[in-house]
Amino acid sequence: MGAMIVVKNLIKIYKVGSDKVVALNDVTFSIEEGEICCILGTSGSGKSTLLNMLAGLEKPTRGEILIGNQRIEKMNEKRITRFRQKNVGFVFQSYNLLHGITALENVAMPLIFRGVKKKKRDKIAFMMLAMVGLAKRVKHKPTQMSGGQQQRVGIARAFAARPKIVFADEPTGNLDSRTTIEVMELMVTMSRKNNRTLVLVTHDKEIAAYADRIIQLKDGEIISDERKELQFETQKNAVI
Repeated sequence: MGAMIVVKNLIKIYKVGSDKVVALNDVTFSIEEGEICCILGTSGSGKSTLLNMLAGLEKPTRGEILIGNQRIEKMNEKRITRFRQKNVGFVFQSYNLLHGITALENVAMPLIFRGVKKKKRDKIAFMMLAMVGLAKRVKHKPTQMSGGQQQRVGIARAFAARPKIVFADEPTGNLDSRTTIEVMELMVTMSRKNNRTLVLVTHDKEIAAYADRIIQLKDGEIISDERKELQFETQKNAVI
């Protein structure tokens, strides 16, 4: 395995009036293919800014971000949008499901952007929902489901298009403790079975413990980088 994500000397400075706020200060690290990596930090540590940079949602002030050897910070908006559609899945704290459509349609959404025909994308979406335990909820809309069920739909959607990387931003922030465990175990299992790189952002050390590796930020700088040995491995037989 090689590095899926490489970050070099990343700096992000925001201008607030006449002041400058340094959100990220010379951050450098890499994440291996198939690794489950947690970016851990309190509010204001720079973790959300870093996630936005990795996902191409914001441009750095200086530095390089390589994903699969492609310099995403150099891409224009059109190119980075296509890149995300092809390579990236997202799991959000607030689920970000479309309330007017069914679970099946929500999960199939990334496949529409890939140009997958309806019959095939519905088949894939159903399979993904079955994998997260929601085979009987395919026709339900988000308002008819619990928070935990909605997040399971979000996870199914994130993995549906077989992305190389899944970014999860405080994915259990709106869930109770029991559902949090179920959702975290599900995301880890889905990532490992399919050898997907999972980048998890959280302030919660209990959530961070699910990761192979924890990169801790404080005031925009890495203060620790710890990897658990032999926790992640490539599995040859992918499920999806």
